[in-house]
Amino acid sequence: MTKFLPDSIITMKDFVKEDSVLLRKQTEEVTTPLNQEDRNTLLAMLQYLKNSQDPTLAKKYKLRPGTGLSANQIGVDKRMFAVLFDHNEMVFINPKIISHSLNMIYLPDGEGCLSVNRPVHGFVPRYERIKVRAYDIDGQEFILPFQGYGAIVVQHEIDHLNGIMFYDRINKEYPFQLPTNIIIDSLASYQ
Repeated sequence: MTKFLPDSIITMKDFVKEDSVLLRKQTEEVTTPLNQEDRNTLLAMLQYLKNSQDPTLAKKYKLRPGTGLSANQIGVDKRMFAVLFDHNEMVFINPKIISHSLNMIYLPDGEGCLSVNRPVHGFVPRYERIKVRAYDIDGQEFILPFQGYGAIVVQHEIDHLNGIMFYDRINKEYPFQLPTNIIIDSLASYQ
């Protein structure tokens, strides 16, 4: 049974909440080329991101803005996600970080998540630069580098696929304390 069609409008009621077991397990690899159901799901996920960043549609459908969305966040146990940032829209199927920098960055205002309906305070250290291998919606393999904000977004979504929530990376005792044994900068000072 198909859960999402290409013209499906994903709303906040479709999101799995943070206490779901689905968000705490590794997602299942996706067979490529994609079947129609997986293709439809990815297109609906991408459409959610577009709708959520459009002030009129976000208000109409009561959507929280998002830059990334993993399949398990909408109840689909598949290793795939969509992102929309800096005017780039992409889908990632079976993504894997194949290299990363030693230097790290963090968002000065912290990270948020569409599956977490509460404020979570603290810094989330992320690699400043990453290189990712994945497949696109047509089943073609690609390798792309990301840095800065893009690297943060992609790492956040890959964490979802691995059962890791962003707040798992926050220092439990001192939420605004950063690792001291590495070079780490705020994204605000990153250029």
